[in-house]
Amino acid sequence: MPFSRELLFFFSALGAFNGLLVALYFLLIAKPKHTSNYFLGLLLLTLSIRTGKSVFLYFNPHLAGVFLQVGMSACLFIGPSLYFYLRSVKQPEKSISDWKYHFIPLLAIILFIDVRYPWYSYLEEWRVFFRGIYLIWLAYLLFSGWVIMAQLKKLLTRPADFSGMEVWIVSVYLGNVLVWVAYNTVSYTSYIVGALSFSFILYLLFLLLIYTRRKDPSFLSRQVKYANKKIEDTEAKNLHRRLDQLMKDEKLFQDANLKLADVAKKLNVLPHKLSQLINDNLDKNFALLVNEYRIEDAKRLITEDQHLKLESIGYQCGFNSQSTFYATFKKLTGTTPAKYKEDLATAGPNL
Repeated sequence: MPFSRELLFFFSALGAFNGLLVALYFLLIAKPKHTSNYFLGLLLLTLSIRTGKSVFLYFNPHLAGVFLQVGMSACLFIGPSLYFYLRSVKQPEKSISDWKYHFIPLLAIILFIDVRYPWYSYLEEWRVFFRGIYLIWLAYLLFSGWVIMAQLKKLLTRPADFSGMEVWIVSVYLGNVLVWVAYNTVSYTSYIVGALSFSFILYLLFLLLIYTRRKDPSFLSRQVKYANKKIEDTEAKNLHRRLDQLMKDEKLFQDANLKLADVAKKLNVLPHKLSQLINDNLDKNFALLVNEYRIEDAKRLITEDQHLKLESIGYQCGFNSQSTFYATFKKLTGTTPAKYKEDLATAGPNL
């Protein structure tokens, strides 16, 4: 085998192999033992089996028919696994009990096809089965898109406000869409493109997972952790009111190194409860919450004293650099501090 083909085999097969390992981790080891972990494990398992079939068929066209059937049979469950994974992550407090009405009929159908129509004896029929399997996969992709429609809209309008969990679920969804597209366009590219795309997307998700967990170590388990102990609306409103009053009265946001634990101590609540309020009830992360107070204070200072330098305003409001102040101001207001100040000066005589 030429060296270039060896590299191609290595990278495409490595993705399938690592996908299997990660799938087993989520199915057997990952904690907490939540439904979402099982569906994510099943999603990775089916994708890895489908991809592995592509790799070995590409490099060994005489692969036994049973392996080809297993690969395509697994493909039938990629869409449902994605759909129920996203549902279980979006609504962790709800029991996902209707999965059996999707998986059991599909399992019965594919077992009947595998037994009644073995691969090499019914090649023409399997070409029809291919189209049906990919159409079912596409249907579940559309259902999955509906489940995370709010996040997809947010991606187009306010991507900077994404939480770690939102980045993750949108990335998993779009990754599946790209794999589906890759497999359905092989007639214009190469049969191995589907496997390579899965490997590429899998490693991108690994990097995303590592990067996001460094910024927010609990992002992947937060919704599971809070699922069975939601803060009651009355308590959440009261805690939010106290938090808002504390931030405004003591201007805690002016501390550039402010941590969630510091605010929780001031409120006399446990850090995880404050984190739950911010992430679960206010639908934002701690950094965004603090920056909103900083920007509101910056707007106040610019309005009250237009002789103040913007750089000093940024530092006074708790930003540790001028660039961070400018970028955050633009993200939250849609304009720059300088333009905001200029508009105030222009409007002043007309007030």
